[in-house]
Formats: sequence, C-alpha cells, structure tokens
Amino acid sequence: MSRKLEHFDNLVAMFFARAAALGDKPFLWRKEGGEWRATSWTEAARQVAALATALQALGLKRGERVMLVSENRPEFCISDLAIMAAGCVTVPTYTTNTERDHLHILENSGASAVIVSTTKLARTLVPALLRVGCCRILIGIDEVRAGQPGQTDFHDWHKLIADHPAEPQVVAARADYRREDLACLIYTSGTGGAPRGVMQHHGAILHNCQGCCSLISEDFGWDDEVFLSFLPLSHAYEHTGGQHFPIALGAQIYYSEGLEKLASNIEEVRPTIMVVVPRLFEVLRTRISKQVEKQGKLANYLLDRAVSIGNRKAAGEQRLADLPMNLFLNRTLRPKLAKRFGGRIKAMVSGGAPLNPEVGTFFESLGLTFLQGYGQTESGPVVSCNRPKAGLKMDTVGPPLEGVEVKIAADGEILVRGELVMHGYWRNEEETARVLKDGWLHTGDIGLIDAKGRIQITDRKKDIIVNDKGDNVAPQKVEGMLTLQPEIVQAMIAGDNRPYMVAVIVPDPEWTQEWCAKSGTRCDFKELATDPEFRHALAAAVERVNKDLSVIERVRKFILADGPFTIENEQLTPSLKIRRHVLKGAYGSRLDALY
Repeated sequence: MSRKLEHFDNLVAMFFARAAALGDKPFLWRKEGGEWRATSWTEAARQVAALATALQALGLKRGERVMLVSENRPEFCISDLAIMAAGCVTVPTYTTNTERDHLHILENSGASAVIVSTTKLARTLVPALLRVGCCRILIGIDEVRAGQPGQTDFHDWHKLIADHPAEPQVVAARADYRREDLACLIYTSGTGGAPRGVMQHHGAILHNCQGCCSLISEDFGWDDEVFLSFLPLSHAYEHTGGQHFPIALGAQIYYSEGLEKLASNIEEVRPTIMVVVPRLFEVLRTRISKQVEKQGKLANYLLDRAVSIGNRKAAGEQRLADLPMNLFLNRTLRPKLAKRFGGRIKAMVSGGAPLNPEVGTFFESLGLTFLQGYGQTESGPVVSCNRPKAGLKMDTVGPPLEGVEVKIAADGEILVRGELVMHGYWRNEEETARVLKDGWLHTGDIGLIDAKGRIQITDRKKDIIVNDKGDNVAPQKVEGMLTLQPEIVQAMIAGDNRPYMVAVIVPDPEWTQEWCAKSGTRCDFKELATDPEFRHALAAAVERVNKDLSVIERVRKFILADGPFTIENEQLTPSLKIRRHVLKGAYGSRLDALY
C-alpha cells in the first residue's frame, strides 16, 4: 500500500491522531511472565494525557527540561510524549551514564525534573541530583528507592497518572506547538569532551519521519508494520527511527528483552522493519557461517554459491548462468534464513556506525533487504538511506531523504540543509557557529555523490570515535583524564567500529624513575615495557580513570609507546596536539592485535 504521511505541526499531534484512528489496536508490547502483553493506542493516549496533566499540575512550565533515564520499555515512550504534551522538552540520557555524566547533563540542560525507571538507575542519578540546584522533581516509574533526594520532591509515576485523569482530545487540543519549537535535547559527545545538547525541534524529527515513510511506502508498501526496539532510546537513531517513525506509520513496537534474547525475540515478534547497527550483523554473519559449516558439504556449497552470486550482483556482473542456482536458493537456503528473522522482514536499516560492505552483501545474498543509512544527531538524525528503486550499492549510504539538500564543499566535506537540521547546541554558541553556516550543517564527514545521487562516505574530518554499536566517544576527554594521572604523560585512544576502547600510553618519565628506584628495577624502557609489575602499576592508573567513565568510554587494554610523542617524530603538531593519523600508522597493527 502506497500513501503519504499527512502534515503535523508537532510530534504530540501526530501521536494523538494515530491513537484516535487506531483505537484499541495494539501499540506497545512488553514481555511479562513469558507472555507478550500489549498496551493499546487508546490506553497509551490516556496515560500520555494524564501524565502530561500531572506534570503541569506539579508546576512545570512550557519550555522546561525534563530528563528521562530509562531502558527501552513502554513507559519511556509514554513519558517522552507526555513531557512534550505538557509543553516541556525531553532530555533522554543513557542508562550507562556515570554520576559525572548525569551531573554535566543536569547542570547544562538545567532540567527541572527527572523521570527514572528503576532503583538501579537511580543509584548514579540521585548523587548528581544532590549536587545541583535546578532539579525540583523526581518521578520513579517502578517502585524506586531513591533515599533522600535533598530538596527534590519524589513522586510515583503510576500514582501521578491515576490522580490526574484527562481526556486525550482535550490535551491534544492544547498542544499548539509549532514545528520549529524545541522537542528534545539529545546529548552527544563533542571534540571538547563534554557531551553537547543537540536541539532537535519537532520539525526535524517530523521531517525525518516524512522521508522515511516515503521510502517505505514507495519502495516496499506501507502496511501493518511491526518494529522490535533494542537500540538505546537515548540515542537519536533509535529515538527517531525506533519510536517516532513507527508512530508515524501507525506501527506496533515490541521492546526486546535484551541483546542476549534478541534472536529469540526476532523469531517470536516477526518484525517487518528493523533498525540495527552494523556490529549486530557482523556477529550474526559469523554465527550463521559457523552453523552452516556444521550442516555438511551441501549447506556449505549453497552458502558459497549464494555469496558468490551476491558479490557478482554487487559488482554489477550478474550472469544468466546464475539464474537456475538463484531459483534453487530461493527454495532452499533463503527461506530457512528468512524464518530465523521472523519470515516477514521488509528491510533492515543499518546506521549509527560505518557498515562493512561485505556484511551488507552477505545478507543481501541470503535474500534479506539490507539498507544502509547515514546521518548524525544534528540532522534528526537521518540524512540519507539506500533504497531499492535507486539501486542498492553497499559502499554508499543512498540518496538523501525527501526534502534534504546535500552538497560537497571544496575540501570534500558533506554539507546538509533542510528542516531536519538542528537549531544548534544548547547553551553553546561557539560550537553552533562552527557547524552551522548559512543554513548548512557541516557534518565533519568527507564524501562524494555518485552519478545516481547516492552519497559515499570516504573519511571523517572530526575526531569522534564511533564504536561498533554506533555510540560516540570523544577521545580528547578520555585522553585528558588519562594524562592527569601521575603515571601517564601522553595517551591516544582508539576504537573506531570496535567493541571497546584501547590506548597507546607514554609513561611519565619522572614517575618511571621513582618507580624504578623504589622497586630496584633497572630503568631501561624496553625492559620495562615487558615488566609485568610496571604494566600493573600503569593498569591501576587506567582503572582509576575508568571508574569515572561510562561503559562505552572505558579503556579495556593498552600498549606502551616506543617513546614520547614529539614534534620531531611528527606525532605532535607545533601546537602540541597529537597527530592521530601518524600515531595510527605507527601503532595501528599493535592496537588491532588487542581485539
């Protein structure tokens, strides 16, 4: 079925319109006691209206920020929509945040209230609350034991809803917010280290929804869609792609039980669209290949033929001789794989981190439509996406979405313009001016546009590390913390498209001399590099830093540099900044060996 997304002035209006049209049909699903249980559109609308009314009754005014700390679950979606329906601004934050991270976001956003889901998540949140003066309201979704949150008033999420019944149509009528009004602050790591609040307005996310709805409608047909949500909803990719986009489609959203149960959840839920990160499919490719290996010669032969045909197709070298084998694969190998993904997948959309083209081609070879997208938090976040009608090419990220302008600057940087572009960074005019110029978002990515209008990313100007799950890590922050330790004078971290961070460390010369004197060890650096006690002392310094870092930022392994980073060996610039490309050239293979 092909159709268009109607015009909405704000995300709240879109949700209430869908709820009114879909009524008692299932909307949000969670697993309880081994059974999937649904919250209907009508019930979700009732809860959103009641919670929005409660937030206003607590004294929250239009434009005030409300922090949301929760794992993926129906209450996240309901809270997010209620915050916006109350005229406030949602500030979703990672469940892996440390006390230090929470403190920065609370202080920077000036959040007046926080909604937290569990006692476990409250443990790192409440100490930060005690240190700020802005937050006056704390709301617990589950039975949260928060101790004494100081001057902050504590409330129960369910009681607030029960005590403030409201008609959804009345709350919907009050939602007179415009597309240019601020909807949420999504915090993302910056080159300076401290996370920056990206100001996403209603129109930016609605613009993304419009473009994605057009893609689905025109290339696949818009029907009764089903999503399985498992990427963090605090990430712009899932916040838009896994929540507001499904609402735009009038889709059902199932919340995964976690990565360890993802495979079984996929088979049970049978999603039609999946928003994924490349790392998941790198793991699945390895797992599928190993399982096929155990099934004997025929299964291995069929897999090899499927991948060979897929590689030729990707290279534009399709052969007529492949047709009989293709037909045979369509009746044997491919249906078995499709069943593992529920049997009704229209498309898997990969984003958040670079995709190895071989991975995409592997799944395409096995009959699954694999679309790679591109974007960043500053653009809603989706700029472009591969689509079948434009011709799938795995080393590109497809043409821009409808209504998105893209051009390549003289130095090769990709520039983006349109309603999807953020209004700037919250309380950070300097960084805003750096990336927004004459209405164009300077992405920091280097690329080109091919003859069919598809974007190809060739490099990144910015230093941000994107791990294999799509999480951003600012290297300067971690490196700065490492070099504050008395044992470490210089450091460079790495981890692009990898599961964790690793580092090259230069031990502090004075500390090294003292350590050698105390331990009675000869101060020969080559010998020290393999001395287990010396490495243990440095590891203790790294672990001290790790305690103040989030899970994704922590340095799991390190190597020792051959010598200091200097201007003479070109590992430092004249202004004493490290030259990452030079250091990666010198230590890349040794860093790779740490994985």
